[in-house]
Amino acid sequence: MSDATPYPYETRLNVRFKPLEVIDEKALADACTYKWFNQTLCQVNQSVVRVGIIEGEYHWHKHDADDEFFYVVEGQLLIDLEGRTVELAPRQGFVVPRGVMHRTRAPQRTVILMVENAGIIPTGD
Repeated sequence: MSDATPYPYETRLNVRFKPLEVIDEKALADACTYKWFNQTLCQVNQSVVRVGIIEGEYHWHKHDADDEFFYVVEGQLLIDLEGRTVELAPRQGFVVPRGVMHRTRAPQRTVILMVENAGIIPTGD
């Protein structure tokens, strides 16, 4: 199931793995041919864990009711906020609080994990 918005991102909101299944993030990332790909891996309580394989930039947006956690597996993630840019390297994470305008960018192919509310709209409110 892909997001129906006109954005040039491949966003899959279906939960790919059920409890008690092994999640092989590396195999998914290695097989990805999209420049901007987002797949929901699993649900944990009321949150989901998503993998993103990204290169380039996302649009500016915010989530009025939801925080987002970003964790870099490989590559470099830039998170633009109003007035500053946060740079994340592998094994670093960052929380963008609800209501904060932000944009993510990756100067080269980057793999990230995201944890967010299961009902969040990835492209923003």
